[in-house]
Amino acid sequence: MTENKKVQLKVRDNGSILVTGDVELVDAEGNAFETKEKFSLCRCGASKNKPFCDGSHKEIGFQDQIRAK
Repeated sequence: MTENKKVQLKVRDNGSILVTGDVELVDAEGNAFETKEKFSLCRCGASKNKPFCDGSHKEIGFQDQIRAK
């Protein structure tokens, strides 16, 4: 019997969204992106590799520190 592990999306301070776990990421047409067990999604809008983070948030000085209520 296999154990289902929860997928985790972690909103990083001043950066990307880190996705960890077995998840399928698809575009608007349902086509799957190639992913690994851990990957980061762009949150700043400046990545040249959208939807993935390429570190551009550091270059543009992206600032955002979201906290759950």
